[in-house]
Amino acid sequence: MHNYFVCGKIRNSDIPIKKYGGIYITNINQCMEFINSYSKSGGKITDLSRAEELMDSIGNPEKRLKFVHIAGTNGKGSTLEYISNALIFSGYKTGQFTSPFILKYNDRMRINGNNISDEALCEIAGFVRDKVSDREYSQFEITMAIALLWFEREKCDIVILETGIGGLLDCTNVIPPPLLSVITSISLDHTALLGDTVEEIAMQKAGIIKENSAVAVSPDNKENVIDIMLKTAKSKNAEFLTHEDTSPYGDGGLYAAFIYKNQRYQPAMAGLHQYYNSITALTACCYLRKKGFDIPDENIKKSIETTQVMARVQMIDGKPPVIVDGGHNPSGASMLALTLMYLGTRGHKIYTVMGMVSSKDYCECVKAVAPLSDNFTAVDDFAPNAVKAEDIADIAAFYTNAATAVSLEAAVEKSKALALENDGIVVVCGSLYLAGEYLGMK
Repeated sequence: MHNYFVCGKIRNSDIPIKKYGGIYITNINQCMEFINSYSKSGGKITDLSRAEELMDSIGNPEKRLKFVHIAGTNGKGSTLEYISNALIFSGYKTGQFTSPFILKYNDRMRINGNNISDEALCEIAGFVRDKVSDREYSQFEITMAIALLWFEREKCDIVILETGIGGLLDCTNVIPPPLLSVITSISLDHTALLGDTVEEIAMQKAGIIKENSAVAVSPDNKENVIDIMLKTAKSKNAEFLTHEDTSPYGDGGLYAAFIYKNQRYQPAMAGLHQYYNSITALTACCYLRKKGFDIPDENIKKSIETTQVMARVQMIDGKPPVIVDGGHNPSGASMLALTLMYLGTRGHKIYTVMGMVSSKDYCECVKAVAPLSDNFTAVDDFAPNAVKAEDIADIAAFYTNAATAVSLEAAVEKSKALALENDGIVVVCGSLYLAGEYLGMK
């Protein structure tokens, strides 16, 4: 055991928090300065040696934890929450690692749904700062290091770990073979890093399938993607899990209900895609039972029917109602479009506020959402790399009445006023950064 000072206190821990240059990280501003001193992507990588070196330097906490590892283009966050909550409801101390953050940096690292505290973040970041070399680590790698140390210190029974980008070369792939790998919906995104085709991207995502483990794959993936996963699993002697017998229930409306073992399940989150995310999570939970986790059916059902995730077709009741969605690629935009189409057929007018970052395929995303919008306002004040509002509006103008606004706040105010006049719904979409900005305004 080691004694160390934290914000004027002496505490005990199995983690040897030491001085860095004689200065402790004693407040969250210093902590974020340290984390932000690294770039978002770090230096170029061709293998996992940099992440392995980082793990070695902090004592390899990943070797003393159990994982469910999740990769995919869309659906990772929702699937992670379904699995996590089923475990939490069943009494397991569950670590959750996600990206990016929505409201606060801390919400990327949670245990049983509770963010890491500023105090814990500062003290563990201080330890990491003391241990790291001067290599070009990324912010994501440093964040993962902090999270895994925290999960180990707090003695988590299991960690649900979401990849950042890809899988094969993603730093989270330094973990030993997990209890289970999960592959959610795969489509085109991050093409500059992962490849120009869905097949190339699928190969990267399949990189998280480990020797002698198991994998669950979302059933909404195309046949060629599933074939890649099957072949990878076979080459790694990993069990390829078949999905439980389920069927959709109802008209495929706003909430994608389904039948499992003669029971009706009603996801609390909107969108047809939640049917597939729910089934994938259900399959994962059933497999975890084989690995010794006691997860009753009723807790899986409770998770699916109560879990709600910020900025994933998030329905906020009010006058007027607001949908907040962080979908930022064509597949995500298409899922949102299905929801808007359903609402439109029920007589609701749609007033959209949209902004996107330049690294995404914003043309296709705007084309998916704008035709379903009765009024469209573009914004660009939410991120340094946001696409110019004028460029977004120019595309939308081919399909609907489109304009720009000087700020997100102004765009929302205008859209809410129109929605109130016409019994409509406001939609804030296009980026998780934009979604976070809006949710932070409330």
